[in-house]
Amino acid sequence: MKLFDVYPLYDVTPVSATGSKVIDDKGKEYLDLYGGHAVISIGHSHPHYVKRIHTQLDQIGFYSNAVKNPLQGQLASKLGQLSDCDDYQLFLCNSGAEANENALKLASFKTGKSRVIAFNNGFHGRTSAAVAVTDNSAINAPLNQQQKVSFLALNDLGVFTNEIKKGDVCAVIIEAIQGVGGLDEPTTNFFQNIAKLCKENEVMLIADEVQAGFGRSGKFFAFQHHKIQPDIISIAKGMGNGFPIGGVLIHKKIKASYGMLGTTFGGNHLACAASLAVLEVIEKENLIQHTKDISAYFKEKAVSIPSVKRIKGRGLMLGLEFDFEVAELRKKLIYDHHIFTGGAKNKKVLRILPALNIDETAIDTFFIALQKALA
Repeated sequence: MKLFDVYPLYDVTPVSATGSKVIDDKGKEYLDLYGGHAVISIGHSHPHYVKRIHTQLDQIGFYSNAVKNPLQGQLASKLGQLSDCDDYQLFLCNSGAEANENALKLASFKTGKSRVIAFNNGFHGRTSAAVAVTDNSAINAPLNQQQKVSFLALNDLGVFTNEIKKGDVCAVIIEAIQGVGGLDEPTTNFFQNIAKLCKENEVMLIADEVQAGFGRSGKFFAFQHHKIQPDIISIAKGMGNGFPIGGVLIHKKIKASYGMLGTTFGGNHLACAASLAVLEVIEKENLIQHTKDISAYFKEKAVSIPSVKRIKGRGLMLGLEFDFEVAELRKKLIYDHHIFTGGAKNKKVLRILPALNIDETAIDTFFIALQKALA
């Protein structure tokens, strides 16, 4: 049997990793400034993370949600404490797509309506409703297109106001920093106004924090830069530092009932141990403040590169925008300089999504390599 060929692959085979370093099967060392799509939040093979999972595996790795799992409660408590979101309830699943799928389902349950407002260049996953609210026709099959979705321009309050007042909208889903789309952001004025309009029209506001959450933006959640309170928050990626886990934070005004949501693997013992380890390291190593500091250092360096036309994003969810498409630049960085970076739907944006404990030396290494690759 062959693999289903849906991924264009770089000719690199990682076999080990520690911190922000990845080693391939030929012994070459790479600097990881992408973290597998913002997944590696506390560095590869962090000792506390490895110990937490190892210890848990020696005890019990999995049982279903038909029995009590105290680790789920511990995770909910720690997450509420560090994120300042104690007014929410936690549902655990396995991925960002699942998190958004469940968020949209909850919004429809709560409102009794089905149309969703999403935004141009937004990305929310590849499952049924999640891909329907993703602005990419190439991955949206006819089956998914049965969903009722309206894609609007980011920051166009007039058009948004007209749409939400039609009375058939169950949810508005938005990224505070667009990931795959290319690091564009809503303004604070726009975000605060859509939150107000959602409340006035009894529409659920879903903050997609799948990529920006867990401190990556310089706050625990990126929407917190705008001082708004969503009804539902979706999380995943950096939540488990590589272990598959996702979740939905659901405001306490939304009441649960048995069978409303469900999952086989979500919130299993190993997943909870992994996410608790991430939160404990973020807290102990003060990584949110470190993210702010290293972000400022990165931006200072970026300003000195003449071909960088714009620095996008916040914290360690960053993009460098050029006046040319960056596919070849990424190849030079990975093959000639052994540095992993990312691309975006905006093909002129180079995405930088390193572990939150990346240091200044690694940033220096990147900019030296970037200048050589651009020469």
